[in-house]
Amino acid sequence: MVQEFKTLFEEIGGTETIEKLVDAFYPRVYADPILSPLFEGDIEEIKRKQRMFLSQFLGGPPLYSQEFGPPAMKQRHMPFEITPKRAERWLSCMKYSFKETGLDQNPAAGPFYERLMQVAAIMVNSHD
Repeated sequence: MVQEFKTLFEEIGGTETIEKLVDAFYPRVYADPILSPLFEGDIEEIKRKQRMFLSQFLGGPPLYSQEFGPPAMKQRHMPFEITPKRAERWLSCMKYSFKETGLDQNPAAGPFYERLMQVAAIMVNSHD
């Protein structure tokens, strides 16, 4: 018998869960005085891109690449001053959003959050 492999995208609940997470996350980011300067512009467009990225990041449809090419997130974020403190705050907002949406109760939340911690560390390009 062949064991079926599920992606993190499937394990967390797919598009519906990502939409809830992004909708919980960005109001926190925009309200955070340390993070908000990095997120100027149309919140709906930023949320749309994040949904596309997270879908692909978790093994779902490669929506981000289909529209924008390879994610290359570190390169795309180089114009922004991302400090260790900002990375920590970004993760904190994400952790609270996991709780708000109930995603923290999903067994796949741990592996998902670990991947986000790796991304946050990679994004740091400035000192505090």
